[in-house]
Amino acid sequence: MIHARSLVKKYNGSAALDGVSFDLEEHGIFGVIGHNGAGKTTLLKILAGLMAPTSGTYHIDSIDVVAHPDVLKEKLGYLPEESRLYETMTPDAYLTFFGEIYGLDRATINERSDVLLSSLSLEASGKRIGELSKGMRRKVAIARSLIHKPSLLIYDEPTSGLDPMTSRYISEYLRDLRTREKKTIVLSAHNLYQVEEICDKVMILRRGKEVAFGTMDELRETFGTLTYEIHFTMDDTRCLTGVLEFREEHGVYIAVVHDVDALNEVTACIAEGNGRVRKIESKYPSLEEMLVKIGK
Repeated sequence: MIHARSLVKKYNGSAALDGVSFDLEEHGIFGVIGHNGAGKTTLLKILAGLMAPTSGTYHIDSIDVVAHPDVLKEKLGYLPEESRLYETMTPDAYLTFFGEIYGLDRATINERSDVLLSSLSLEASGKRIGELSKGMRRKVAIARSLIHKPSLLIYDEPTSGLDPMTSRYISEYLRDLRTREKKTIVLSAHNLYQVEEICDKVMILRRGKEVAFGTMDELRETFGTLTYEIHFTMDDTRCLTGVLEFREEHGVYIAVVHDVDALNEVTACIAEGNGRVRKIESKYPSLEEMLVKIGK
């Protein structure tokens, strides 16, 4: 269990992080989002023990990490937004180098390297890291963060700048790490769809302050109301009233309403006009819409 209380980080008297508190259970994925400058990277660096807070407390189980940051070395796998790799090394040599730094014996390093290279689809082609694509280099950095089998992973923008296929692959890989290997993962991401899809809880930061924290269902209840989208076809739409939004897409009309009564009125209008309802969808606001609503 991670406990953070009233974390503050000031630079020249200005607070980059201002009183952030949360609890995070083990074996989950925790997302941190917000506009640029919201304090995401500052929070992740504090959680990774790379930066001391100006004030506040941070415990993993019963260990005071602020007072004893060295306790994180064995527990932590850290991935910065920009991975600085040793580009003249091959991926397997790179993993061997870091395995030795963590004090692992050669047999253990070889075994873990083989598993990581295979699970991340990193072929042992003999290429140096500098010859690999950006997506492949990102996979090498992820493998490096896992070579010592940490229980806590802190990843800053793990899929930043990657193509959709590689981004999807890494998202699924993180989900598998949580489920199969029982990792606790804290990540920041600008890919809000990815955050919605894989995170168990999400924190929204605004100017260094925590403005929301909870599951996606809890955030939806806080920042938006349920609406209904009716997709239909009909000749004359003049009977439609009480809709929040009305548009046409590829020959199909879409009406958005805010409650069941308005939904019933629209479907009755469609039936009376000899129209046809194609589908009805319930909609909650996305994380992107929540961020727009919160503002900068």
